[in-house]
Amino acid sequence: MKCPFCGVEDSKVIDSRPTDEGTRIRRRRECLSCAKRFTTYEIVESVPLVVVKKDGSRELFDRGKLMSGMVRACQKRHVPMQTLENVVNDIEATIQNSLAREVSTEQIGEYVMDALKDIDEVAYVRFASVYRQFTDISSFQAEISKLIEK
Repeated sequence: MKCPFCGVEDSKVIDSRPTDEGTRIRRRRECLSCAKRFTTYEIVESVPLVVVKKDGSRELFDRGKLMSGMVRACQKRHVPMQTLENVVNDIEATIQNSLAREVSTEQIGEYVMDALKDIDEVAYVRFASVYRQFTDISSFQAEISKLIEK
């Protein structure tokens, strides 16, 4: 870190403390050349996630949309909200950790279906019916057959 007083890049950290509910770290530093002290703040760089929709358009990732789709699929089912929140957190973390800045709606849908398959089979079929755009009963039967086989 460059000293704001003399411009030398050598400094040592004297004290570190979290600020703003843990979103930033405040560091007190001392320049090794001029011995003056100064403060720096460290924050996590957040790069926005972009979702590529089926029609090719792009929009920012919205965890609220993801949650509402899952809540709709789990309507009148005994699935705790905390479970759905955990799934949304896991999916968001998976996308962030992939280092890709763009993710397709198809990939997000697959993540959701993988999670719902283990949580509630009825919610899984409901979500799959909208996500895969079932047009007739044979589409439902094919999906249910796949679920039964596993």
